[in-house]
Amino acid sequence: MAQLGLIGLGKMGFNMRERLRAAGHEVIGYDRNPDVTDSTSLEDMVSKLDGPRIVWIMVPAGEPTRQTVAELGNLLSEGDLVIDGGNSKYTDDKINGDLLAAKQIGYLDCGVSGGVWGKDNGYGLMVGGAASDVEKAMPIFDALRPEGPREEGFSHAGAVGSGHYAKMIHNGIEYGMMQAFAEGFELLEAAKVVENVPAVIKGWQRGTVVRSWLLDLLVRALDEDPELDDLEGYVEDSGEGRWTLEEAINNAVPAPVISAALFARFASRQEDSAAMRAVAALRNQFGGHAVKKVQ
Repeated sequence: MAQLGLIGLGKMGFNMRERLRAAGHEVIGYDRNPDVTDSTSLEDMVSKLDGPRIVWIMVPAGEPTRQTVAELGNLLSEGDLVIDGGNSKYTDDKINGDLLAAKQIGYLDCGVSGGVWGKDNGYGLMVGGAASDVEKAMPIFDALRPEGPREEGFSHAGAVGSGHYAKMIHNGIEYGMMQAFAEGFELLEAAKVVENVPAVIKGWQRGTVVRSWLLDLLVRALDEDPELDDLEGYVEDSGEGRWTLEEAINNAVPAPVISAALFARFASRQEDSAAMRAVAALRNQFGGHAVKKVQ
């Protein structure tokens, strides 16, 4: 049995705590929400852990994570280990790792995929850091990853930063896959040749080359709302798609699918696009094409 301090008990962190406890591990959590926390403060959580301690962070990326790492640096001891399992940008990991290394505290960055389904299905894990630190935390990783061969749900990607880098690229790929399914759905709906769009998409779940968990989730959504007309077509992005494109530019790697998927999300947030108004005006000017006036 391993012992773990877990900071951040939101949708992901709460379910991770439940999965770890079900596997027989002791988890002492801390969250600002008094209804879910096991500790009154970070200091209280650390005091309940036996050394050498392992602490996993699941808080929003950026300043909240950096601040948490800094606080832990003042609370933990030499030989302890911190794991950032949030969606931090990989460039933050060297800063966090160096800060803790100066105090002889280990640091791993862990990209986590699985969403709200991870509690039952397990989480795909991509880890960056020293092999000795990875080995120290392996009982935790093995409890969180899906059942089956370790290498199919867990990877030690390389040095500090590589885990979050791998997760960033994973999410960029996810953007493109989601957009492809979305465009296919819209085309099936628009053409009117297919009379039962949900049935066609459900029929892709077995034996086709596009079968996937994302397809299964689309089928589930269509079962609940066959035309998806209960939803607004407004889609946020959480950062990883943008960072993936930055890396594509920095490395001169063409990424047209991921870039188009990200820009489609931007377009979804525009009630009225100035760019498309300009396109309409130009078509009217050179070709006399009809335009729609604002009512």
